[in-house]
Amino acid sequence: MSSNEQAAVWEAQLREVRARLAPIGVAPMKELRARSGIDFFEAIGRGELPTPPISQTLDIWPVEWEPGRMVFQGIPGKAHYNPIGSVHGGWTATMLDSAVGCAIHSALPAGKGYTTIELKVNYIRAVATEAGPLRAEGKVIHVGGQIATADGRLYEADGKLYAHATTTCLIFALPED
Repeated sequence: MSSNEQAAVWEAQLREVRARLAPIGVAPMKELRARSGIDFFEAIGRGELPTPPISQTLDIWPVEWEPGRMVFQGIPGKAHYNPIGSVHGGWTATMLDSAVGCAIHSALPAGKGYTTIELKVNYIRAVATEAGPLRAEGKVIHVGGQIATADGRLYEADGKLYAHATTTCLIFALPED
């Protein structure tokens, strides 16, 4: 499959997912606490829980999720450019942080949460709007009682790698209301 054909498949998948998503908002803590990580993402994907605001702000959308794996798709726009004429590294880091963090979340049981305590991003090449849709795929390496790790890749439809990352996250019991 050519990169243009793959990009078209990705765009169709994104349209299908976005058609199911609920309006932008933040899920109540009781909903987060009551669901396993994968159940939480499935509820977002079915439109039962709100779509996180970061999706709209940075045009980064969840497109695939399964236990231990999360994929986000984004299209960098001119609003994401830095003063030197490329997409700001923060956009790339956010794509990867979302993918690796949510991959970990997808593997957690109900009542558990996480927070990033370390994110390491390796930038391979500059991102520009001409890149078209990009995907950040995160995969769990290890989930323990208190610490979890994951790695991720940011790539375009032809497989060209733009950046890769690793994360370490703290696992904790979610607070009561």
